[in-house]
Amino acid sequence: MSTSGAVTETVSDKEAGSRLDRWIKRRVQLTQGQVEKLLRTGQVRVDGARAKANTRLEAGQAVRLPPFGEEAYRGKAEKIEKVANVSARDAAFIRDLVIYQDDDLIALNKPAGIAVQGGTKQGRHIDGMLAALADEDGNRPKLVHRLDRDTSGVLVLARHPAAAARLGDLFKSREMDKVYWAVTVGAPVPRDGQLRSWMVKGSGPGEDREKMQPGRQGQEGARHAITDYTTISTAAQRAAWVALKPLTGRTHQLRFHLQELGTAILGDPKYMTAREVPGGVGQGLHLHARGIVIPRKSGRDLVITAPLPPHMVETFNALGFLEEEAGQTLMEPFA
Repeated sequence: MSTSGAVTETVSDKEAGSRLDRWIKRRVQLTQGQVEKLLRTGQVRVDGARAKANTRLEAGQAVRLPPFGEEAYRGKAEKIEKVANVSARDAAFIRDLVIYQDDDLIALNKPAGIAVQGGTKQGRHIDGMLAALADEDGNRPKLVHRLDRDTSGVLVLARHPAAAARLGDLFKSREMDKVYWAVTVGAPVPRDGQLRSWMVKGSGPGEDREKMQPGRQGQEGARHAITDYTTISTAAQRAAWVALKPLTGRTHQLRFHLQELGTAILGDPKYMTAREVPGGVGQGLHLHARGIVIPRKSGRDLVITAPLPPHMVETFNALGFLEEEAGQTLMEPFA
């Protein structure tokens, strides 16, 4: 891009779906206010027309940008360098988590015990390491969904804005199948079925605000949650290996639903059970995002699975659960 005169750039296929303001700020060091002013005064145009900050760009569109000074580019370069400043330890850690990648996405097997994003008392987190997975153009992958800190398993990242837009839509819809494995204290009755309930975030002090409570239809903040479940194996009714397929994506949905069923997830410190916990099992929350089925516009659906974390392997061995009991494919337990 020239710094001496106005230029026109073409939106690439990978940039389709990007917001115009973010597209601009990936190219030059500007504040949101400066970008808004350029748009308001017509100095930035899309296919010759004025546009708003939240305009979603399409592949092949021409974006006219005004001339910028050298300082804007130098500042942008410094910002990119700072963002990419991931420690060698964290870079190696995040790269070792990759279980699948293609031109559109990267899938990680997230370990239990590490947060996906930063927050109060979170410290080290996945989002802070993603610059280590940037492509050759410096484009950093983007989170398109979340897992709880203590939940392990498949975590999907989009490699460019067009992929982020499509994956985001799929996660919000019911077109994408997600399967979780859990070990419960006690065995569900009935062995399989569908769980439906209204949930609302707690209003009590401290951690109670982060715990979901039973709600009712029409209640302020209440969200409807639906989960299909099936029991794959049991250990003398003391524990069970359960496969879960959430049809909605509510906070703590699976943990809440299994506690409501009377068979809370083993090791859950928030949604606990009064049942006796079997001996010899691993420590930690026994909830694993086992796999995901991503529809493709052409060809076969993409199926990504993640191996069990060490504490669940320990528990499977102690309780005599064999992974082959789940069948040959991710969705077989629900067939």
